[in-house]
Amino acid sequence: MAMKITEECISCGACEPECPTQSISQGDTIYVIDAKTCVECVGHFDKQQCVASCPVDCIVKA
Repeated sequence: MAMKITEECISCGACEPECPTQSISQGDTIYVIDAKTCVECVGHFDKQQCVASCPVDCIVKA
């Protein structure tokens, strides 16, 4: 159960502060999600906050 950021990421950073488990960080070229700590916002929100905040729809289920 985790989300993944695809190559379409524009590195805007909108998703990073929205993650309740702080699983999103800046990678070498795009933002990345740590699959070990990502819980898809279960127990925090009704839907994935990173997906809702992404302006280019580049976050998908891993």
